[in-house]
Amino acid sequence: MQTEIIILAIETSCDDTSCAVLKNRKVLSNVVSSQQIHRMHGGVVPELAGRDHLRYLIPVIDEAIKLSGTEPKQFSAIAVTRGPGLPGSLQVGVNAAKSLSMAWQKPLIAVHHMRAHILSLFIEKEGQQPPEFPFLCLTVSGGHTQLVLAENPYDFKIIGKTLDDAVGEAFDKAAKLLGLPYPGGPIIDRLAQSGDENKFSFSPYYGKGLDFSFSGIKTSFLYFLKENTQHNQNFIRDHLPDICASYQKHLVGELMKVTRRALESYPLKNLVISGGVSANSKLRKEFSLLEKEGIRVFFPLPEFCTDNAAMVGITAYFDYQRGFFSDLNIAPLPRWNVFM
Repeated sequence: MQTEIIILAIETSCDDTSCAVLKNRKVLSNVVSSQQIHRMHGGVVPELAGRDHLRYLIPVIDEAIKLSGTEPKQFSAIAVTRGPGLPGSLQVGVNAAKSLSMAWQKPLIAVHHMRAHILSLFIEKEGQQPPEFPFLCLTVSGGHTQLVLAENPYDFKIIGKTLDDAVGEAFDKAAKLLGLPYPGGPIIDRLAQSGDENKFSFSPYYGKGLDFSFSGIKTSFLYFLKENTQHNQNFIRDHLPDICASYQKHLVGELMKVTRRALESYPLKNLVISGGVSANSKLRKEFSLLEKEGIRVFFPLPEFCTDNAAMVGITAYFDYQRGFFSDLNIAPLPRWNVFM
């Protein structure tokens, strides 16, 4: 087995154009170009996302290779996100990776986006220890909310998922109702720092299993704003930090409640939190308290929380070791629900 594995990885599943180069588990470069065009629309516009990937991917790849100090002949494989994600965005990345694989005569590795989020915890970083298998993972992002049982780098089982909206979407939709710019989740988090999280309350989801639901809270939040602004047109302006803090507390509370159920059913001592929402300060604070109960809690480094190619590269590193390569005739899988 090759001792020095160098992977060039591409990520274009949504609205971030990214390329990274990894040597084994160490990141040599990780370039991310976040598309700004969606801010004026209050959310990601799929067609615009695909066009911007076409515009920026080649320059991003060039920069990643330059910053890494490597050259194509050194690469062991080309990795790319195959799904899930936006069809047009995925197509740009997959076509580019297939072209590079053929041009440079390097094997191709197709990566599952959500598995990559989880394995981002295994990127080598000084002072950071990866979790030990098996572990439970809560994956929270704008498109997914899942509980996953990870037996090893290749064996993942979804044991709980959202029945409707993802928690990241619940943050962003609330921010839009509050008149905040997109993406709204980080802005709510920032405003909540100076707010009273006990000022307002919202109806909880009364499910008993390991699945999540956030559509109800979004509807509840909409009516909450309508009712209060009828009595005070300046209600949002007068109470914005308190509204953000209270809403954030509710969402994090729902995540914690279901995760505790999962830990009762699967009594593991290692819990991983991954995905873009794992950067939320309230979530990190609350879930870190589980350490007092003997649960080791792991979060990705901030630069690896949101979509990036480094997480694609670390996933491909594990697949390369097992010889899991892809055919050059692969197509994107926008609804790739089964971990591979």
